[in-house]
Amino acid sequence: MIPGNPTITEYLCKHLNPGDTVGIDGRMFSAEQVENYKKALWKHSIDIVDCNDIIDQIWKDRPELPLTPPFIHDMAHAGVSSIEKIAMIRAILEKEQIDALFVSALDEIAWTLNLRGNDIKCNPLFISYLYISDHKTILFIDPEKINHELAVYLKDINISCIPYSETMQFIREIENKKIWMQPSKTNYSVFSAVSSCTFIRKDSPIALLKSLRNPIEQEGIRNAMQKDGVAMVRFLHWLDDAIKTNHETELSVSAKLEEFRSQEELFIGTSFDTIAGYQEHGAIVHYSATPESDATLKPAGFLLLDSGAQYLDGTTDITRTIALGELTDEQKIDYTLVLKGHINLAMAIFPAGTRGAQLDVLARMPLWQHYMNYLHGTGHGVGHFLNVHEGPQSIRMNENPTTLQLGMVTSNEPGVYKDGKYGIRIENLILVCEAGQGMYGDYYRFETLTLCPICLKGVVEELLTKSEIEWLNNYHQTVFESLACKLNEEELAWLKNATQPINYK
Repeated sequence: MIPGNPTITEYLCKHLNPGDTVGIDGRMFSAEQVENYKKALWKHSIDIVDCNDIIDQIWKDRPELPLTPPFIHDMAHAGVSSIEKIAMIRAILEKEQIDALFVSALDEIAWTLNLRGNDIKCNPLFISYLYISDHKTILFIDPEKINHELAVYLKDINISCIPYSETMQFIREIENKKIWMQPSKTNYSVFSAVSSCTFIRKDSPIALLKSLRNPIEQEGIRNAMQKDGVAMVRFLHWLDDAIKTNHETELSVSAKLEEFRSQEELFIGTSFDTIAGYQEHGAIVHYSATPESDATLKPAGFLLLDSGAQYLDGTTDITRTIALGELTDEQKIDYTLVLKGHINLAMAIFPAGTRGAQLDVLARMPLWQHYMNYLHGTGHGVGHFLNVHEGPQSIRMNENPTTLQLGMVTSNEPGVYKDGKYGIRIENLILVCEAGQGMYGDYYRFETLTLCPICLKGVVEELLTKSEIEWLNNYHQTVFESLACKLNEEELAWLKNATQPINYK
């Protein structure tokens, strides 16, 4: 939270009087959120009630929920069948002596069933709930979304279906069972509907299972990264000439990058709306260009470009800060400090059982030493043809009990943002791999998955250590060798120049 900005409950307590009531749509808030709101508001004698039908009464021309059928995520990309996944979940339920798991998180449902959808922009998900007990699995979904192919598939994997609109009724009628629900991922209305069961309030077991990439998924993300790298190189090669025209803008270059990606095999769409922030816009961490704010790019300063794609074999997320022309000494130093932090984390070797919060300092230390910092996490989990942000793993200053485990994919994205001036961020995706055995057990390392040159125009070589330069040169050699066979002569020449090794001074 940024100092000086009130929380929702602080704002409400300031502007409401004791005895007032706050109405919410319980479907829009997690149970955990509402419980925290209630505690804060209760101290000021303010009540909070679920009025989940208010919006429906007011919004008369509200669009209907999407009805496009989910589609099967082939085993060639998933690597493990839905039957096997449900068996793993049931084994956990049996071990914990819990009767059933109720799943609200759409990415967890999609992963469990090896299905994907088109209901949510950029995220291949479908609106539903899932109930898994020791003897049955029920998918709550609109019947109109079940075509013949999906019906056959669900029958083959022993999944029953109940209309999505009947979820609340089903929940109310469950009796005398131990039901596992995650309060932070279950909406308040559903959570409150359970009346005669015992709650097991803890994180869903699916999130951790989903985060551990099997060998097929790992190979898929490497393939997706190669395709994404080719698209990025073609875009960056194009940008070098396009920037000289003074006709390109934040929105136009975003569209051009999507065009290059769309030419790659198994491309489905973007994994989030591209963040293209020129100069001072780059200092806005989650900036989104609009026709009103759309800045024209010039051959000077920084363009921060954060983008990603959904391929059938993997999800990508990459940020490059591109020097479009002349830079100030301040910009060069800041860029190099961010790069140092990125490399420090990429080079980490750490014992099994290490948490992300224990590694976060590696990325921040070069900035801290110059009294600078950034207020977002250093690393978030990334889904496999799923959400570009997922858990339970993370690398950030906030404590997270989830350890970094073999097969997990996270981002590595330190940055620095100077209001009204510019922003810098360098992001690759990294995979937790074995490093070897040592004192007291196993040690892990990161494999950098992203394949795209890191802009060298802003690098102050004297600020890099010998090991940091070696990492950078080795990374660029890997990028060149991985992408060269996919590029034409002009693109190859551009890549060769962009990945030239630098010398230690």
